[in-house]
Amino acid sequence: MTGLQRYIAEEIATDHVDGLLSRREALRRLALLGLTTATASALIAACGAGGQKDSTGATTGTEALTSAPPGMDLALPTQPVTWAGPNGELQGAWAAATDARGGVLVIHENKGLDDWVRSVAGRFAGVGYSALAIDLLSEEGGTGTFAEPAQATAALGRVTPDRFVADMKSGVGELQRRVGGKKVAAVGFCFGGGMVWQLLAAGERSLAAAVPFYGPLPDNPDFSGAEAAVLAIYAALDARVNASKDAAAAALQRAGLVHEVVVEPDADHAFFNDTGRRYNPAAAANAWARVLDWFGRYVHS
Repeated sequence: MTGLQRYIAEEIATDHVDGLLSRREALRRLALLGLTTATASALIAACGAGGQKDSTGATTGTEALTSAPPGMDLALPTQPVTWAGPNGELQGAWAAATDARGGVLVIHENKGLDDWVRSVAGRFAGVGYSALAIDLLSEEGGTGTFAEPAQATAALGRVTPDRFVADMKSGVGELQRRVGGKKVAAVGFCFGGGMVWQLLAAGERSLAAAVPFYGPLPDNPDFSGAEAAVLAIYAALDARVNASKDAAAAALQRAGLVHEVVVEPDADHAFFNDTGRRYNPAAAANAWARVLDWFGRYVHS
């Protein structure tokens, strides 16, 4: 099992430990990744060794129900787009800002390009950054060809990191073409946060800024080929991903990159996703403000 496959499997196991999935559903999803029942059970036991936590407490009272997600009040619509990638046609969702200050490549979670990711692209466009949300399942026909998110997750687990990097680099190039010489950034969430780290480790020099949200770090990362200003966002309750936080900071320091590491208190993994049970409105609003401030400093042309 590759590091990326293990990360996806651990996400599923942790969702069960945190009470977000039944054991039966977790085992079914792990089977889609190719794990036997015995291996999946052992993984669940390992992820639960620290004790079960109540992640549903991330949204408190009626705040999550009454407050719009950050940036949603200004969000612009997206439209489906395609472009020529390294191995065929790539798909994405494009949201054009009225008077673009720069561009943002948005990289999805492990469910593929869904409506939530499209809404994030629309939110960036609404505040002046034209956004391209890439579908990293384009070569499988696109996220929409899968009957359920679990199948999309399993398909992502079968793709090599090298292909993801090639497709993302193509997405950066398409974004640059669309914003006409203005600076560009990359933002990713969970699996997508890991993809941002992969893009930096691959030496993508076109990025002026990068924001990985609680993403897994590649093994022995070397970011010396990158030039982006990196805002790394973590959640205090996300012990699994936080285990690599110090290594990420050290790698950024070694590479001489401008960077800041932020840990949102009382927030858990995936706290920015307002469609999930770990959504934390306060942490999401604070992280959104930090990202916009970062873009104002390093992307705004």
